[in-house]
Amino acid sequence: MSSKGLKSTKRKDTEHSDKPDALKSKKPKLAPNTMQNQKPGGEHGKPKAFGNNDKSVNLSKKERRVQAKELTEARKKRRKPHYTLEQELATLWEKMRRRDIGKDDRLKLISEALLKMKGKMHEIAGSHVSSRVLQTCLKYCSQAEKETVFKELHPHFLSLASNTYAVHVLQKMMDGASKQQLSACISSLRGHVAALLRHMVGSVVVEHAYHTGNAAQKQELLGELYSTELQLFKDLNSTSEKRVVDIIAKLGLQKGSVIRHMTAIVQPILEKGIVDHTITHKLLIEYMTVADKTSAAFVIQQLSGPLLIRMVHTRDGSRLAMLCIKHGSAKERKKIIKAMKTDDKESHVGSIASDQYGSMVLACIFSLVDDTKLVTKIIVRELEANLKDLVMGKNGRRPLLQLLHPNSSRYFSQDDLASLDLSVPSLCLMDKSETLSEAKDSDDKEPAEEAKDEQEDAVTEQSGLEENATVAGSKKDPLLRRQELLVKSGLAERLIDVCVENAEEFLKSNLAKEVIYEVAVGGCDGILLPTLSEKLSELYEAIASVAAEPKPDESEKDSQHILENFHSNRTIRRLVLDSPTFASILFKKALAGKCRSWAQGHCSRILSAFLETQDVQVREMAKEELQVLVDEGAIKITDTKKSE
Repeated sequence: MSSKGLKSTKRKDTEHSDKPDALKSKKPKLAPNTMQNQKPGGEHGKPKAFGNNDKSVNLSKKERRVQAKELTEARKKRRKPHYTLEQELATLWEKMRRRDIGKDDRLKLISEALLKMKGKMHEIAGSHVSSRVLQTCLKYCSQAEKETVFKELHPHFLSLASNTYAVHVLQKMMDGASKQQLSACISSLRGHVAALLRHMVGSVVVEHAYHTGNAAQKQELLGELYSTELQLFKDLNSTSEKRVVDIIAKLGLQKGSVIRHMTAIVQPILEKGIVDHTITHKLLIEYMTVADKTSAAFVIQQLSGPLLIRMVHTRDGSRLAMLCIKHGSAKERKKIIKAMKTDDKESHVGSIASDQYGSMVLACIFSLVDDTKLVTKIIVRELEANLKDLVMGKNGRRPLLQLLHPNSSRYFSQDDLASLDLSVPSLCLMDKSETLSEAKDSDDKEPAEEAKDEQEDAVTEQSGLEENATVAGSKKDPLLRRQELLVKSGLAERLIDVCVENAEEFLKSNLAKEVIYEVAVGGCDGILLPTLSEKLSELYEAIASVAAEPKPDESEKDSQHILENFHSNRTIRRLVLDSPTFASILFKKALAGKCRSWAQGHCSRILSAFLETQDVQVREMAKEELQVLVDEGAIKITDTKKSE
């Protein structure tokens, strides 16, 4: 027999001998009945935490819901150590916060709740349920109970200041705190003000302490942000020197050290976008007074956009916005204006225009921004939609008056005018040095080279932080800018139409009378003339028509004639003196032949204005009828006019 045959025989024997072992290793197959009878709660089914599956199969839906609720309650008890207490407090809170509950009953419930929380207030103040209970207790409890809560929470003030829910408890505690307690709360923040301002929740506590504190306490919080020395030594803070420049001069601090300290605080705040608080606005406005040109340009670049729109509702925030508009580049100004209109086509222009400080930001934009097309598209169009409300509003009329009569002390306070004139010292110095160098270089240039450079400057946009900040003010002629925003945009025409429709209401209003006066005289420098002369004649006719109406009956006490009303009377007198066209129309349509009946009361001032005006034709027109009344003493004219 050959070797090949032996090998094949061995192989077969081996396979035959291994076969029984292979069969033993295989798992026996399950019978069909076994698979069907296997229940889902076995080894590979649902977790055992859901309960005994044999029992749950026979449970109804309601029983399963109850069982699931019990399991949830058990898990919450294991996870929250004060869960049972919170449930009890929630029950009490539902009763004590009702409006129809008696005072004594509420005090009993509050005392019961505080007794349950005693020794655990700092632990449960961070719960969204217990924090609300504590707030209600602090709102209605007695002074002795407030002191008890204060003593328990004060040692944990800093840790609670960073908790989302405990913040509201601390705010309520500071609102009802005594002077000593409030001072202790502010002292707890010492050394941690900068860190908390960088915290989204902690910054709320610092802001509330800044609002509730007195002048010395506010300066103490701010001083910590100005310098390390003021942070370490409390006695260095003084209420007499509030500006950081004055503090540096008085204490002899190193300006470079102060700038570095403030920069380390300001940069993280801007990067995180925590700019909603007044203390932050105050810090930034003071920082701009000492910052070098690179740091100031960085702040302008960071703020230019949606962040700035969140700041314009405060005095310092609006001033920061004006600085960004004044020293920002064309690109940064564009970002600021575009941020006033969101992606959802919702505009902030209306709310900004109606705000005390935001309205001055719009006035600043009208005074400085050269891109009148962008301003017209985003701002002017939004103002046109609510012109009547803006004219009648205390703040909404400001942007309109800035276009009609810029920087008028009659319509803007000294503080408003000072805000419009603010500037960043470091950037102003840079602007002056660059202007001088450009003037020196231009003396050596040939006319052809100068024209070429001007064309390149018009096309090329400067880039970089320092280059962006070099543009201060505006290059376009102010009168041309006003004309484009007011006349060419159609705003003036729409404004005249609104004045025609509401002539009597505007003249009798203490606020709107200023706008209708400026419109009627054609604005400062006669900007509305002669383009809109015909539209202005319609306004004159509308006012004269209202003035020509008969006097109301004595029974109608609420209604006053336009010539006798305190506000409208003085406005019409100013118009007679300043607008000869209006004076002629008014006299011919409303007063001719009726002067004697109007020669008493406030209206006599309007009649005397016809003889005091500088226009000869108006004087001659009214002299024949009015001179008789002057001789009789019914009308009095000023001494200056008599001498003439």
